[in-house]
Amino acid sequence: MTETLDNAPLTPRQDDPFPVKGMDAVVFAVGNAKQAAHYYSSAFGMKLVAYCGPENGNRETASYVLTNGGARFVLTSVIKAATDEGKRLAEHVAHHGDGVVDLAIEVPDARAAYAHAVALGATGLVEPYELADEHGTVVLAAIATYGDTRHTLVERKDYDGVYLPGFTAAEPIVAPPAKRTFQAVDHCVGNVELGMMNEWVAFYNKVMGFTNMKEFVGDDIATEYSALMSKVVADGKRKVKFPINEPAIAKKKSQIDEYLEFYGGPGVQHIALATNDIVSTVRTMRAAGVEFLDVPDTYYDTLGEWVGDTRVPLDELRELKILADRDEDGYLLQIFTKPVQDRPTVFFEMIERHGSLGFGKGNFKALFEAIEREQERRGNL
Repeated sequence: MTETLDNAPLTPRQDDPFPVKGMDAVVFAVGNAKQAAHYYSSAFGMKLVAYCGPENGNRETASYVLTNGGARFVLTSVIKAATDEGKRLAEHVAHHGDGVVDLAIEVPDARAAYAHAVALGATGLVEPYELADEHGTVVLAAIATYGDTRHTLVERKDYDGVYLPGFTAAEPIVAPPAKRTFQAVDHCVGNVELGMMNEWVAFYNKVMGFTNMKEFVGDDIATEYSALMSKVVADGKRKVKFPINEPAIAKKKSQIDEYLEFYGGPGVQHIALATNDIVSTVRTMRAAGVEFLDVPDTYYDTLGEWVGDTRVPLDELRELKILADRDEDGYLLQIFTKPVQDRPTVFFEMIERHGSLGFGKGNFKALFEAIEREQERRGNL
């Protein structure tokens, strides 16, 4: 059974107890940020715009900031841990491998957002503080979410620098592709342990005022061998969307079980990136070496019967292994990469929306069967 809550009234910004402006950055803790920055530049078509490391006074970590439209990735590795923060990042990589350590959210007032969240039960990790340079002042604070993931709350209304104080502008590593591969972060998916999904949904409802956008349970996300459950929470304007998954009992190990085992606990499973030309995106990224999940030809034999006409002809969808889905609001096109590191953990989704506010429910069976084939190849099904 699927319950859709899209018709719930949007929260007016002036009445929102936890207003957000959007995703500020997806922050990765990685073993080698310099090499990771090259990968996301050359394979994902992102542009290096800022850097902070020993060359500008930071002796502990090196951080590279890459952008593509409104999407911002920050890749950080530890050079030599000397503080609690450096040790935290080093331990994160040692335990989880390369992964997302922070889903940073831009807010109009970081002090008020932090106070509101902590008052309603959030675990405060970093109390509000200011960073300043010649470009102005940024206010930052941080709260905990599932696993070792955090939300840094970023107030940058009085700042016009390249990223944050301490960062300097950097030249691109490689020339970006002629056409942008994606424009924004569409949503970020978290995997949590069995029985914890509803607790984290309640956390976002209570602490951040997010509403329940969609729910997938029972047979919605199930194959012959594995199953999972998912609920989606979002801010009132749908600028920040967080699907939260947990495993469900099935015959074999689900993709969520596999992730939890190899990541060492809950964390961010995948980041969906919005593109306005998924065909160009897939061709460019595939030519740069990005591997996408394979979809059998039989998926496309009946696709036109229930999806109807889309911007991309059926033959081209079949050629590029792009999935399509339609709901009451429109349709979407999507494709998923294989994990982008050796551990079968973090991967990416490219999504092109044409009215649809959904997440590709009609594709779940085909998608998870594709993931199961990869799990079986790894010996983890």
